[in-house]
Amino acid sequence: MTYNTAMQKATLADIPADGHGLISKRTATLDGVEVTQVTFGVGAKWSNDLKEYAGTEDCELPHVALVIAGTLAVLMADGEQEEFSAGDVMLLPPGHDAWSVGDIACTFVEFSRGNDYYAAGHAE
Repeated sequence: MTYNTAMQKATLADIPADGHGLISKRTATLDGVEVTQVTFGVGAKWSNDLKEYAGTEDCELPHVALVIAGTLAVLMADGEQEEFSAGDVMLLPPGHDAWSVGDIACTFVEFSRGNDYYAAGHAE
């Protein structure tokens, strides 16, 4: 793969949000790497706000992200559960539900290039 050697810049706040229920996202693409700011509003839950849109029982997308505000609870299909708060970095395999915790929206920034982890055969 050949990469562009020029610097690139995008401002997430300038990108219109794509919303589904209480969950919204803004995505910037820089030389093939997608950077997405996802916000789970207070009371947001993937299975309530995005399940119908996704058409799957659980979220089947992997996520590599940095939580920048609030707390996100994640429940894996196998029953494992974890909370991620501002400052935490998370790597979530496919097969999970997630929801905001408390009275502060949870915002995280995810990086598509992190999905290479799964493409390289590291998934269980």
